[in-house]
Amino acid sequence: MSTKRMLLGATAGLGLVVGLASAVAAQDTTLTIATVNNGDMIRMQGYTDDFTAETGIAVEWVTLEENVLRQRVTTDITTNGGQFDIMTIGMYETPIWGANGWLVPLDDLSAEYNAADILPAMAGGLSHDGTLYAAPFYGESSMIMYRTDLMEAAGLEMPASPTWDFIAEAAAAMTDRDADINGVCLRGKAGWGEGGAFITAMSNSFGARWFDEDWNAQFDTEAWANTVNFFKNMMDASGPAGYATNGFNENLSLFNQGKCGMWIDATVAASFVTGADSTVADSVGFALAPNNGLGKNANWLWAWALAIPAGTQQADAAKQFIEWATGTDYIEMVAANEGWANVPPGARTSLYENPNYMAVPFAQMTLDSILSADPTNPTVDPVPYVGVQFAAIPEFAGIASEVSQEFSAAYAGQQTVEEALAKAQAITTEAMEAAGY
Repeated sequence: MSTKRMLLGATAGLGLVVGLASAVAAQDTTLTIATVNNGDMIRMQGYTDDFTAETGIAVEWVTLEENVLRQRVTTDITTNGGQFDIMTIGMYETPIWGANGWLVPLDDLSAEYNAADILPAMAGGLSHDGTLYAAPFYGESSMIMYRTDLMEAAGLEMPASPTWDFIAEAAAAMTDRDADINGVCLRGKAGWGEGGAFITAMSNSFGARWFDEDWNAQFDTEAWANTVNFFKNMMDASGPAGYATNGFNENLSLFNQGKCGMWIDATVAASFVTGADSTVADSVGFALAPNNGLGKNANWLWAWALAIPAGTQQADAAKQFIEWATGTDYIEMVAANEGWANVPPGARTSLYENPNYMAVPFAQMTLDSILSADPTNPTVDPVPYVGVQFAAIPEFAGIASEVSQEFSAAYAGQQTVEEALAKAQAITTEAMEAAGY
């Protein structure tokens, strides 16, 4: 045999060995992924076998309620615990953790993945200094989902951009306690990303803000008193019993059972309230989150995204999963199996250029809601922070969790709104002074 043929044979044999070794390594790889128990994430888990079949990489899921997820992943990342290879986080954590070096940069994703297709609002919120640190599984704002039949029976017509006064009027008109129908269902559950997110977004439309330009807490203002009193009065009159402990999933269940006239929450819920599990799917309309005529709507901006903690030993496999789960092929797979209404929304520009998707009843309102939220200019009066339903500073999550607990206690009648706001002012002032602001 010639030397050349011997070398070619050896090279081919080496390539076969390397290929087999890579396949074996993939089969030995198991990714542990922490995620939230929202419907789109549950749906993604149902397709995990497809990913494993393609790559040989196994996946173990740790699925948690929203508040618990935030607590678990924050503890793990800050202590370098190494429990997870991929974490489901959002626009609040990503730039802060990326700046701290706690996340693996996603600046080397494949050309086929087409990171440039990510909606600019989502990419910007998931980056630090121009580097992407988490890939959006879905993006969202918030909007009004309402029963068109109940609105018509009340003799009212939902404006495209309603005021809070209209919402309170409609809620009262649609409430029927004997039939177990609540005019409005809103988040009152404690947690900075649960009821805290809702009341903060709502407060923006009332002219409130968390901090003034010198980082002074603002809960002792008339705008905050108006916000929380309006919320509590409307929910006491027209909301469900126990609303102080209701979050996204609880209100979704109530709406789908036909027990809510209106629900103002994440745009991502639209596919569920119009889906097979909804008893009112044929009579759901959509509108922008309410305003008070001050130039700001009460909607937020968020993405549930997949990120890789810097402590993982399996970053390459984790990137493979992220490309699979947040790429266009996944969207097309869900569309083929479950219809375009059920694909993850709000993450990619190309989705909103697709006529098949834009034929979905809520597609345009979702996009309009996302585009109407401005994290760099979220409030009526100027603020020193970025973020619509949060302030993008490390201290915010802890402060806002405590503040939201005080608000929930007021909703439940355990203290007055005035007492809750006074405590919120004290909590925030003390924490910010301790942090050196």
